Amino acid sequence: MMKHQLALEWIPGRVAICRLDVRDAIPAWAGRPSSLLSITRTEGELSIVVAEEAVPKPVKAERGWVAMRIAGTLDFSLVGILSKLTGALAEANVPVFVISTYDTDVLLVRADDADRAREALSAVADTSRLLE
Repeated sequence: MMKHQLALEWIPGRVAICRLDVRDAIPAWAGRPSSLLSITRTEGELSIVVAEEAVPKPVKAERGWVAMRIAGTLDFSLVGILSKLTGALAEANVPVFVISTYDTDVLLVRADDADRAREALSAVADTSRLLE
């Protein structure tokens, strides 16, 4: 059962999810040391997830998010992990923003929803590391 195979752990600090124009250069504040940094450019936008305190006020950003990751490395052949996790959050009416890396998946929830997220995810994962 997935509950014994999957552990979640908080990433320290609060983060902001920022949207910049696709033509913008990656700003210097995005290079500030952070426990989580994700920079993604598509044909329509530049999105940056970084420590909340690094983001200047005029930047369009959703602030007040906390992040958790699946502990360890996930094999690319695994199927349905994000579906189980995001499904549990959806059932609890907890909005989620997801980032996938080479090794794992990171789920961001609003800080105000962290306790509800922990409770919802306890049904599908070992949340013993979800302690702040």
